[in-house]
Amino acid sequence: MTQEFEFDVVVVGSGAAGMTAALTAAYRGLSVTLIEKSRSFGGSTARSGGGIWIPNNPVLQAAGVPDSPELARTYLKVVVGERVPEEKQRAFLDHGPEMMRYIGARSKYWQFVYDRGYSDYHPEFPGGLAQGRSIEPAPIDGRLLGGDLHKINQPTMSGPKGIAFTVSDFHDLNMIARTWAGKRTAMKVGAQAVANKLRGRLPLSLGKALAARLWLSLRDAGVPVWLNTPLTELVTEAGAVVGVRAEHQGVPVLIKARRGVVLAAGGFEHNLEMRKQYISGPQSTDWTVGATENVGEGIVAGQKAGGAVDLMDDAWWGPSVRNPEGPPFFCLAERAQPGGIMVNHAGQRFVNESAPYVNVVHTMYEQQAAGVDHIPAYFIMDQTFRDRYLFLGNFPKRPIPQKYLDAGIITQADTLEQLANKIGVPAATLAATVQRFNGFARSGRDEDYGRGDSAYDRYYGDPTVQPNPCLAPLERGPFYAVEMVPGDLGTKGGLCTDEYARVLDEQNAPIAGLYAAGNNSASVMGNDYAGAGATIGPAMVFGYIAANHLADAREPQTAAAASASKRATNGRRAAARTGQE
Repeated sequence: MTQEFEFDVVVVGSGAAGMTAALTAAYRGLSVTLIEKSRSFGGSTARSGGGIWIPNNPVLQAAGVPDSPELARTYLKVVVGERVPEEKQRAFLDHGPEMMRYIGARSKYWQFVYDRGYSDYHPEFPGGLAQGRSIEPAPIDGRLLGGDLHKINQPTMSGPKGIAFTVSDFHDLNMIARTWAGKRTAMKVGAQAVANKLRGRLPLSLGKALAARLWLSLRDAGVPVWLNTPLTELVTEAGAVVGVRAEHQGVPVLIKARRGVVLAAGGFEHNLEMRKQYISGPQSTDWTVGATENVGEGIVAGQKAGGAVDLMDDAWWGPSVRNPEGPPFFCLAERAQPGGIMVNHAGQRFVNESAPYVNVVHTMYEQQAAGVDHIPAYFIMDQTFRDRYLFLGNFPKRPIPQKYLDAGIITQADTLEQLANKIGVPAATLAATVQRFNGFARSGRDEDYGRGDSAYDRYYGDPTVQPNPCLAPLERGPFYAVEMVPGDLGTKGGLCTDEYARVLDEQNAPIAGLYAAGNNSASVMGNDYAGAGATIGPAMVFGYIAANHLADAREPQTAAAASASKRATNGRRAAARTGQE
């Protein structure tokens, strides 16, 4: 027998978008419940680096970052272009700082730090900042969660208990064998781990810290969160969404929503059928680090209610290394460090290896479609690289884990010729590619792809290597070839939404009572990536916008209201969508 409940707002999904929406709705005085299909909370947010990209936010202002609304608008416009309507871009930029201040004034857990020096991904674009706009949650003691600690979604990789580090710490730790900053950070992290163990602290950082801070805020606000409650369908009346059907711990429930439903259930990265339907080129659910529960049911439910979709052929891509025993390793720093290159099956370089990860994979797919096999690509490094830098989480000079060699993911050989023969690429071509690259490394200028020209490239480079911290010759064997596949943090496409986070139908009119945020919606970033945290930042902002729009409505959404809105907005949105296509 179906149990019935009723709230002002129902939120689907417990990642950053869903928890921000539910928290804002509660602060605005609405009755709200949040449902989550998993037995854990946090979704892909808890598995992420926890970065947030929101220009002009209070943390940046306190740190003295020379940002401004004009700079941010200029930059985002260049990054996104005409792919996303300008009013949606403006809504994100205008409401982002407001969201940070609003929740910060009400939640004692709202603490963030600036990732100083973590460049915007295109700092050379007008309005881009080389010092960056990214922030992250301050680490937090997991003991505050009490019995809820075991409910937080687990990251793809975790260190020993008691160890927690920030994005800035990670940056420095990559240079543990090269710089004093790296050594000092390693000692600091180690000392903190000892102190945590002695005092019984359970530190959480990165995405787990963000998920924990949002969860604790929800708990303080008295918001009911129903875990183990998958959405089965949206409930509509006369064209308006008025609730959801779900299963709560195996029991069918009908949850009515007097004002509306916010879909924040993530993307479809773990749905192979949808990946093959929408994304061209080789696909695998084994290449993503997104939450395993993300199979796209929120998007499909929105489509059944009449919602249009966009950007379904794109994702938050990044070159990744398969792990024979678990989720893949998403490569950030490795590609920027000097002494390694990426080649295709022809043995040729094809991209600036240090470029933003989404752009590297776009190039992999584009050139794959052009007829040269780029998937997987091979990351070629020599022993000098291995002696200097962390790789796949392994400290310098440590042997390559045998599991990667046994699985054929990493191949080792004494000479480049032997390596080429083992991985099946033309030996003469690979040798010529390395020779040409070595010449660039010695001169300090990558004449083919400009590696190291951007401040973003240099962020993860080696400052002890001059004149270009991203370039060093590959000379000393043994040599290694590492398969790199087009991994992702999650899919980027989803339901079309407007500047109020309302889901739009095929005629670009809002569907009454239905909102979407996060990877359940088509990204405000279009096909690019503005900076670290440009997934989570907009997810939180549009969750906030959705809740405020619901709270500001004088009465519940109705089909008549949707019809009136359609007449007012059809022309403008049709023009915007035409520009996107």
